[in-house]
Amino acid sequence: MSKDLIRYDLLVQDALKGVVRKVLTDAAKEGLGGDHHFYVSFRTDFPGVRLSNRLREKYPQDMTIVLQHQFWDLGVTEHSFEVGLSFSGVPERLLVPFDALTGFFDPSVQFGLKFELNGEAEAPAVTAPAESAGPKPVELAGKKPVLPVAAKSAAPKIAAKPAPETDKPKAEKTPKSEKAKPGKSDTSDAPAPGGEVVSLDAFRKKS
Repeated sequence: MSKDLIRYDLLVQDALKGVVRKVLTDAAKEGLGGDHHFYVSFRTDFPGVRLSNRLREKYPQDMTIVLQHQFWDLGVTEHSFEVGLSFSGVPERLLVPFDALTGFFDPSVQFGLKFELNGEAEAPAVTAPAESAGPKPVELAGKKPVLPVAAKSAAPKIAAKPAPETDKPKAEKTPKSEKAKPGKSDTSDAPAPGGEVVSLDAFRKKS
């Protein structure tokens, strides 16, 4: 398979970060409408992230902030956003580059995005080239991906055969009452028909 020189995975992530940028820009101008509020996750050790030493010691790698009721002076630029928040009653000011984002979630509408840092997105190309064949799908926070499941198993079910009867001595005569009984039960020992296999295309049409 040819190498992806365009890097569609990075282009998709940049486009989705533009969604976060637009949402935060509108919130800075007009405030939060309705029940909308945001959980924003980012790497605190990413270059350009600015926060107090107290917060950096408490969150050395990852941090999630909530933009809902108590935040102020939200400012958004092309490459980062800045906001004031209160942590345990202590006001703090944070500056976060959009490239440091790892997740964005709006619980009011169950909408979420998950991001990979550029360095982490390139790592699979070295350790496992097969995994970097295409862009990774965006994961929706709070929701599990829906996978196609066949209606029944493709493997046929085999009916259990009755245990073989031991041979009786030739000198012994079978009573008439036993001759009248059938030698086999009504249930056939032939394999039962296999389950129906639902193709992926058929599953998608039904759903």
